[in-house]
Amino acid sequence: MNLRSLLFFLILIPVMFVGMSIALVVSLFEQSGDFFARIASWWGRFSAVLFGIAIEVTGRDNYRTDRNYLVISNHAGMADIPLLLGAMKLNLRFVAKEELGKIPVFGWALKRSGYVMIKRGQNREALKSLLTVADVLKSGKSVHIFPEGTRSETGKLLPFKRGAFLVAQKGGVPLLPVTIIGSNLITPKKSLRINKGKVKMVIGKPLDPSQFSNVEALMDASRREIENNLRQYGSNQN
Repeated sequence: MNLRSLLFFLILIPVMFVGMSIALVVSLFEQSGDFFARIASWWGRFSAVLFGIAIEVTGRDNYRTDRNYLVISNHAGMADIPLLLGAMKLNLRFVAKEELGKIPVFGWALKRSGYVMIKRGQNREALKSLLTVADVLKSGKSVHIFPEGTRSETGKLLPFKRGAFLVAQKGGVPLLPVTIIGSNLITPKKSLRINKGKVKMVIGKPLDPSQFSNVEALMDASRREIENNLRQYGSNQN
């Protein structure tokens, strides 16, 4: 644990819960969850400033802020979620573990704002809960999924799971691949330390699921895009 870890507990967590409490009250009148999305985006930018994280974004022109996507990315650190929320100019929701939805205030705000709570595992019930993401996409919101399913300790890309790409085919929206480089150094796995540093975010060109013959072809194309960006941009990471 270091000074930034203390700032996380003493400043960021209280700010987050105040924001979620406000959003929860607002959701009684504004049920789209868009107010919460704006607060979450501000919170993501505030987090980066608080912890001294510089974000370099490449490929902003590859997506339109006035439409929705299924966003996928690699997952290398706990900072990934706030950094994505702050950097992506989208009306964005995340897929979250079902257990998080049971936390008072925090979980209630997530569910009322359109975040999708999914069951863990590879069984049919888990897949069914994941496919509810397609309904959120059809409502005009963007949704983010980590297809690896867990964080990488080293930043190296882990195997992808098929679920995200089944959602892409059913959701009827483009898939937007995003590569995150350096976040594993900001919040190392199995550590309470939070380090300052630089994170690169590379936004690829959208993929049209209807142009792929099957789920595996879409998954392979998405993985190649992220792998290539990790190789190209990661080699220059300082």
